[in-house]
Amino acid sequence: MNYIEIGKEVLDIEISGMNAVKENLSDDFSGSVNAILNTKGRVVITGMGKSGIVGKKIAATLASTGTRSFFVHPGEAYHGDLGMIHSEDVVVAISNSGETEEVIKILSFLKENQNTVIAITAKRESTLAKYSDYFLNISIPKEACPLELAPTTSTTVTMAMGDMIAVALMKARDFQPENFAKFHPGGSLGRKLLTKTSDLMITKNLPILTPETEFDDILAIISKGRLGIGVVLNNEKISGIITDGDIRRLLREKKEKALEMKASDFAINDPVVISPNERIVEAEEIMQERKITILLVAENNKLEGILHRYDI
Repeated sequence: MNYIEIGKEVLDIEISGMNAVKENLSDDFSGSVNAILNTKGRVVITGMGKSGIVGKKIAATLASTGTRSFFVHPGEAYHGDLGMIHSEDVVVAISNSGETEEVIKILSFLKENQNTVIAITAKRESTLAKYSDYFLNISIPKEACPLELAPTTSTTVTMAMGDMIAVALMKARDFQPENFAKFHPGGSLGRKLLTKTSDLMITKNLPILTPETEFDDILAIISKGRLGIGVVLNNEKISGIITDGDIRRLLREKKEKALEMKASDFAINDPVVISPNERIVEAEEIMQERKITILLVAENNKLEGILHRYDI
């Protein structure tokens, strides 16, 4: 049995399902996005079984991208959790058949409560579609399941529909990386977007040189600093930088004469400097672009610290 071919066949079937949903997009999609944009309430996602699992993912995606959203189990809603739904909320109900009993049972409440209802279903003539304000069509040619029983392609396109809504809302709101980071402070991306260079820079035992520092002392100061560099300060302002590589090249080219040189004789006069208020993600981009591992952190060319790539 060729499992690779089976995998490719599944992908082909699901791609055809995605294309079908793409072709079936209508003005109801734009209406759904505008309804969510204009609501003063939240977005409530509901659905049973696999639709519910996908619904939870959609709710999480919306919440993390700037849309107040949460999931309500339709069975629990019918037994008291309907109190969580306010009249200003937009409700997104997911049911492939459009006839899921637990979802249908709460429709009368939603109408009486004056909620805007968005149906994600494959059946235009279903009860759910008829009783909703907007119909998002997720009908597909076939499921990837060979028995046509397990939700496969249908759950894939449902999740994609949720992603389409989330991305449309992000673009409408001009949602930026900084906004995303606010909702993901614990993740690596959030940390990089929220953390500033001043938060991670090294400030103690900095390898400081003067223009007159002699070669032997340069070696001692750089070795003690353990950063592979020495920073040349002139009247408390950054005037240059010397790296381990600079010293090796100098010794190779000048040999014994290098031992007689001072910092001002071979320091690089235009080191890369970054503000202490800059974001770490910007510092990382500079390091990658310049192919360096060290940045001097300074305000008005006055050294405040050193940022090392391995501390980011």
